[in-house]
Amino acid sequence: SPFDRIRQGALVLVAVVIVALIGYRIAGFDWIGALWMTVITVSSVGYGEHSQLHPGVQLFTVVIIVFGMSATAYTLGGLVQLMLEGEFERMLGTRRVNREIENLENHVIICGFGRIGQLLTADLMHDRQKFVIIERDPELVAEARQRPYLCLQGDATEDEILKIAGIERARALVTALPSDAANVFITLTARNLNPEVLVIARAEQESTGNKLRQAGANKIVMPAAIGAHRMARLITRPSTADMMELVTETNLPGFELDEIPLPENAKLVGVSVRATEARRKHGLLVVAVKQAGGEMLFNPDADYKFRIQDTVILMGRSEDILRFRSEFSV
Repeated sequence: SPFDRIRQGALVLVAVVIVALIGYRIAGFDWIGALWMTVITVSSVGYGEHSQLHPGVQLFTVVIIVFGMSATAYTLGGLVQLMLEGEFERMLGTRRVNREIENLENHVIICGFGRIGQLLTADLMHDRQKFVIIERDPELVAEARQRPYLCLQGDATEDEILKIAGIERARALVTALPSDAANVFITLTARNLNPEVLVIARAEQESTGNKLRQAGANKIVMPAAIGAHRMARLITRPSTADMMELVTETNLPGFELDEIPLPENAKLVGVSVRATEARRKHGLLVVAVKQAGGEMLFNPDADYKFRIQDTVILMGRSEDILRFRSEFSV
């Protein structure tokens, strides 16, 4: 890399200067004279004292010039490469990313910016979620930053990278790498660094599911299984498949499926489904209520009263959901 070239060239140049100083000192020059001879020799500005030098000193000077010029050219080549390849800009970009990440809280960490990672980040961006990407491939890192996303270049299996990504402050981590082994390792590492973080892990093999659960994953997603089930529905129950796609498709203009968690002080607590006038006033459908114990109550009765720690799942247009949220301050 250009940084390696600059570092190596600079070290050789320093070594040449030290050898030159010692050599001219041995040749009979005092320290000031040795320094003078070293500077004008390495810099190749030329001098008129060459006729007074001993042949051995002249030969030593030739060697110093050759090595000094070579080290200088090698170092300058690294500087040129640094500018032409954009390494300097990338270095500044990394510092900017690190500064922005330091200010994030309750964000999502996404490990991997492959096909699934790119689709995931697009959905999160659509929902205005804060997230950080960790990716090893420099080309994918550059692509992510051009979008522009916050992206760290590094190995997500390393503790230090996860700490830089703010794992202690994150609310969720998604490991979406194609390698099951890597996903298990990342899950285990993330769980050790933050016992409270929500971990969603990708699995390619069904047998990996148990390993991911043991490592600490809260949710496991198998893309191949999801795709196969959807294909089967398209064959056996095409209308149902269309409905499911309608509900889950995020790029449907103005239409979405939303969820509203109800903490202890929520205005909706104790209010019945009928009293909210979700359908009549807001044009919304209360699809389900996930209760505190995890039980899912589909199509709740009109007299059902919302409880603390319920999660209300609504379906409708974005502006109607926003108006509903505003009315009940949720």
